[in-house]
Amino acid sequence: MAIRTILHYPDPRLRQKAQPVTQITPELERLIDDMAETMYAAPGVGLAATQVGEPHRIFIIDIASEDEPSNLMVFINPEITHREGGDVLGPEGCLSFPGVSEDIKRAVKVTVRAQDRHGKTFELTAEDLLSVAIQHELDHLDGVLMIDRMGVLKKRIVQRKMQKRHAEAAG
Repeated sequence: MAIRTILHYPDPRLRQKAQPVTQITPELERLIDDMAETMYAAPGVGLAATQVGEPHRIFIIDIASEDEPSNLMVFINPEITHREGGDVLGPEGCLSFPGVSEDIKRAVKVTVRAQDRHGKTFELTAEDLLSVAIQHELDHLDGVLMIDRMGVLKKRIVQRKMQKRHAEAAG
């Protein structure tokens, strides 16, 4: 396992749409393990393959709190099949937007169909933090970022902050 570099906004690779996974290979299993190590080291509750520069429709989530055992969930080729409860506004952060936390509108409850790390199809209905995390990570696979779900003023503030951070990191 290895810790991968997490892409930060405004990296254009974050806008690329992920491609469906057609076969579970040893390389894909290694990617999933690397993503888990990367997410835990960051630390975060979710990570999409596109955030580490890999074009696969895969994301992982672990919303267990620090005093609970890890509960890593792997979603391959995920799709939301049902949304429920209207939209609620709640705080979100993102490993591709370090130091940014903004209120984002998300469905209260979602049902997602995906494959696990072994290729077995499953369906899951999620609420609260898990629902938000699923919607957030699925957006990444479609090239949609949390900044795209912000109002104009908040978007400008976050863009400036991230561009300043990018310029400082570049040297």
